[in-house]
This record gives sequence, structure tokens and C-alpha cells, in this order.
Amino acid sequence: MIERVHTVQVTLPYCSLILNETRIRCCNWDKGGGSLEAAAAGRRNPAPASGVTRLIILPALPPMTLTIAPQSAQPLTVNRLGYGTMRLTGPQIWGEPADRPQALDILKTAVKSGVTFLDTADYYGDDVTNRLIFEALHPYPANLVICTKVGATRRPDASWVPFNTPANLRTSIENNLRTLKQEQVQLVHLRLMGHGGVPLAEQLGAMFEMQKEGKIQHVGLSNVSPEELEAGLKLGEIATVENMYGYAQRTTLREAHGETHGGEEVLALCEQHGIPLVPFFSLVHGLPKAGDKMAELAKRRGVSEAQLNIAWLLHKSPMLLPIPGTSSLAHLRENLQAADIELSTEDMAFLG
Repeated sequence: MIERVHTVQVTLPYCSLILNETRIRCCNWDKGGGSLEAAAAGRRNPAPASGVTRLIILPALPPMTLTIAPQSAQPLTVNRLGYGTMRLTGPQIWGEPADRPQALDILKTAVKSGVTFLDTADYYGDDVTNRLIFEALHPYPANLVICTKVGATRRPDASWVPFNTPANLRTSIENNLRTLKQEQVQLVHLRLMGHGGVPLAEQLGAMFEMQKEGKIQHVGLSNVSPEELEAGLKLGEIATVENMYGYAQRTTLREAHGETHGGEEVLALCEQHGIPLVPFFSLVHGLPKAGDKMAELAKRRGVSEAQLNIAWLLHKSPMLLPIPGTSSLAHLRENLQAADIELSTEDMAFLG
């Protein structure tokens, strides 16, 4: 529903509208007559006006930019479809990519296509994605935000273990700065591993100390419960949250190795505090269980289920910043096209 029009630009036979800073597709006019104001407001029978024909308004796209830490001295505005680099590594998120030239091309293509938010970690590989980012993109575009994660490390058998003492966290930050060739990491997510014996206050205290030193610009949390997020907010400024979230996997997933916290459980709290939520594993865990409704609507719209899953996230909340990852250049291009899929209120209600 259109509530008001901030700006109307008309170049017959096409026009574009800016509605509350929300994009709307170019619209055709057809014969019929009516006032521009009434047509843009969505009324069925606008009063006649000379030289103006009826406006056909297509569904508006959700806001396509998002600002991280808007109240800070250094806010970061990014496009709302980012890219997660984890899949660029070898099997089990370990070792070099099977096709290194394609991995580099994926990063270059993503940025050339408008991606301004990359998600990485020094424990992807180890160090593989950071080194790929540097090789493909350095010197970095001024509008590119590289978000990394700390709190974990890898053993030679590729297993994941906590690495979250203050000394560990400092080692990880220094390593990210070295491999990315940066003087300051723009955004760091402290990944909570659910075990390891180091209190949250001690971990975040170390992060905020490095922020004061200028090594970190903004601090975020990853894999958090609502209680952990509320505790973190009492300790300092939390810029972003990164949790598992997809259409078919919205809540905490409990497995033998531990809990992976869901985005649905913290989304309202993030919205309340103006904190962007970065969904990970939105396709890995979501698509196999998406069900008939996702398949039906995807077929009806002529898009893939992966694209519809991404579009659902973009429409679910303006505070969501999806980062679908892939090791395929073709899939990257397909994923990026999801930003152009409009879902109506009825579509979202149908999907549930």
C-alpha cells in the first residue's frame, strides 16, 4: 500500500517514483485520465486532469540499503544483498578452492554488481577467504565493508574449537588485519561458541578494548540467544548480529556439536534497537525443508527457490542483510537477481 509520495518524476511514456525512500519499478501509463497525485496515491478513480493518463503501479521493492551503527561517528551504509565467502574454500570449509580463478572472479563480479558487504573469517580455510579477498579486490573500493568473525579457530583435522580468551581474540584480530592488509577492521562479529568457559563480559571487554585502540571500527555478535544479545547490549554498543536464518530454518538448530541460534528469536530485539541482522545458512538449511508453498510460488513467478528464499528475507524486515554464499559464478548471478523480485503482502502471507 502506498501512503505518500515524496518525489514524482515523469518522463512519458514512463515514470519513476520514490516512495518513502523505497524503490518502485518503472511504470507504464495507459489511457484513461486522472490526476497524478490521486493515481500515485493508489486511488481507484482519480479526478480527471488534462494531459495525464492512468498510472499502473507495480509492487514496490523493499529498501535496498541499510545503515550499520547509524548513531555512531562512523556509520556504514551498505547494499542489502551482501555475499558470504565461506563457500569459496575447499571441502568442510577447509583448504584452497577447487577452482581458484573462479573464486577470484566471483569476488570481483560480486563487487562490480553492487555488493558492498562481504562476510569472511580467518578460520575459513584457514585464512583462505581473507587471502582471496585481498588478491581479488585490493585496493578496496571506498564503499566496500569487509566484516570478519573471531571467537573460533580450526585444528589440523578441520574441527572447530573456541578461540575466545582476550589473548586469543587479539591474535585473531591481528591476523585478520595482516591477511586483509587493513589498518582497521570495519566490522567484527564475536562468534559465541556455546562453550569454552570464557564469560561473555570478558570476551566483549577485549573487543571493546581493541575498538578503543582503533583496531576495530564496529563490534557485532554472532550465534547469540536473545538473553546473550540483551547481556551484550548492557556491556556496550552492538552494531550488528549474525545468526542462522532462512525461510524454513528460523529458530535454533540443536545438533550433537552444539546449538546454532536462529534469527527469528532475536529479530524483534534487533528491530527494537535498530541493529541489522545478518542471516547465515539461509539456503543451506532452508531449501531442503522449504516445502510446497515455496516451490509453488517460485514456479508461478518463474524464479528459483533459492532466489525466492533470498527475496523473502529482503521483504521480511528492512533490518535483514542477507549474505547468500556460493562457489559458483552462475549461482552468484542468480542470487543477485533476487533483489529485483517483488513480493506482495499476499505473497508474504501465503509463504507465512
